[in-house]
Amino acid sequence: MAESMKGLHRTHRCTELSNSNVGEIVTVMGWVQKSRNKGGIIFVDLRDRSGLLQIIFEEGDIGAEGFEKACKLRSEFVVAVVGKVETRSGAVNENLLTGTIEVRATELRILSESETPPFPIEEDSKTKEELRLKYRYLDLRRPDLVRNLMLRSKVATLTRQFLSDEGFLEIETPMLTKSTPEGARDYLVPSRVHPGNFYALPQSPQIFKQLLMVSGYDRYFQIVKCFRDEDLRADRQPEFTQIDMELSFVDVDDVISVNERLLQKMFKESIGIDVSLPIQRMTWREAMDRYGSDKPDTRFGMELKNVSELVKDCGFAVFTGALQNGGSVRGINANGQGEMPRKKIDALIEFAKGYGAKGLAYLSINADGTYKSSFSKFMTEEELSALVEAMEGKPGDLLFFAADKDKVVFDVLGNLRLEIARNLEILDKNTYNFLWVTEFPLLEYSEEEGRYTAMHHPFTMPMDEDLSLLETDPGKVRAKAYDIVLNGTEVGGGSVRIFQNNVQEKMFEVLGFTKEEAYERFGFLLNAFKYGVPPHAGLAYGLDRLVMLMAKEDSIRDVIAFPKVKDASCLLTDAPNVVDDKQLEELSIALAKKATEE
Repeated sequence: MAESMKGLHRTHRCTELSNSNVGEIVTVMGWVQKSRNKGGIIFVDLRDRSGLLQIIFEEGDIGAEGFEKACKLRSEFVVAVVGKVETRSGAVNENLLTGTIEVRATELRILSESETPPFPIEEDSKTKEELRLKYRYLDLRRPDLVRNLMLRSKVATLTRQFLSDEGFLEIETPMLTKSTPEGARDYLVPSRVHPGNFYALPQSPQIFKQLLMVSGYDRYFQIVKCFRDEDLRADRQPEFTQIDMELSFVDVDDVISVNERLLQKMFKESIGIDVSLPIQRMTWREAMDRYGSDKPDTRFGMELKNVSELVKDCGFAVFTGALQNGGSVRGINANGQGEMPRKKIDALIEFAKGYGAKGLAYLSINADGTYKSSFSKFMTEEELSALVEAMEGKPGDLLFFAADKDKVVFDVLGNLRLEIARNLEILDKNTYNFLWVTEFPLLEYSEEEGRYTAMHHPFTMPMDEDLSLLETDPGKVRAKAYDIVLNGTEVGGGSVRIFQNNVQEKMFEVLGFTKEEAYERFGFLLNAFKYGVPPHAGLAYGLDRLVMLMAKEDSIRDVIAFPKVKDASCLLTDAPNVVDDKQLEELSIALAKKATEE
């Protein structure tokens, strides 16, 4: 029978008590983690969001009725306890914040009883994620998830404080907006008032934040939900959270400066990590050449080396063929891995094929300096030695080479170096390597559509010195775009925006839009741009990804209170689900019959 807490007020959370409270009468409330009945004495670990506290029940202190009640306590019962803080009579528990004290109970109320939970409420749960997500309200009681969500809250609070002090205004933008192209698939919301018409949920507040700059608000931010209907991965959700910002009268360096200081404050005050400024910068071109990735993990070496020039006249057709097709030959050196068994090498070759490689050439340098190679019969000893020298190969090293179009070579080797690092377990989660990647290409050519598409979005400003190339060689135009990368994960990105009408029109032309099409899709922004536009730029962080890395987790689901699973469904609420015919009728929607019903 549940009791009332009437007349009782919680004085402390469990771990707010310490040796300085010894002798005080306190009231604590929470969940029973476990109860151990040792005959005349009962030990209970009480848990709330702050942690654990040991409570002791003895009949002499709490009376016969109270002791009998304490005998009934089971895991996850919710209780209120009044008692006296004492120094522990038994062994001190070094692993607990409250390991030197206990509370001797003088009053107990059982506020709520609990059935046996479907899995233990414990740190580092071995329970399958599906079951934990179905009972997420229980899963969220586990100390590691409590820590993650408290960290997330702290990061959000620090962000608000910092940006507010820097003169940013927090302004909300609409959730129900217009569907615009150039991005992932939209989530659509049918309108009852306008039958057959739909709102879209925003993939980002991009257009609205630019309009706020046109409106003169100067510095805007919000911590905002965004929605994308795309295939999910460990670091993707259909709804995710951005720290979004836009600034007027700025250029690249201004945006980078304010964000470096934000990151420094965020990491120091939430997880005690010093971020030294300025953060290293690297152009997109250099990142691709050295790491095969526009979000390089710089915690380890194994950098790519271009050996095209060296092998252009060799007898190995795989190399020369790739070069004749306008591609390149590049390699990585897995230091000290010369003894890697054939089975593991074959697994890496299969891995590389998943990124478009037709195969991988490899060469291991034996301890005695001789070579074992998949292509040695096609090259002379001198050619092989020159190759090894170019790769800075030493006895005991293992070299891998990819030969193909640049895009494939970068994809293959960029991912291969990460896979080898994962296999060797050299990726240290306690190291935080930040990097700005700058000067992205403005456009990428889509073979599928037979036209250029915007690498970021159609409002990204080209670099001043490349403006003339928009007419002659659009593929070579660099953008005033920048990403902030942490340990090989892109945690944020942004750009300087186009604010001159003629540049924006030129951009749409290059993207293959007629003036009419451009106005049809983005008319409200283009019309606004007729009324005085300040130069402006912005950046948005993926808050979930950022907190995931700070919490040293592998999935953003571990830092989101109620996440979706891979097929974008919620196991807790069973969403998405069917709705009744009356609701559909009000929205003028008729469902297509499934093929099986026809």
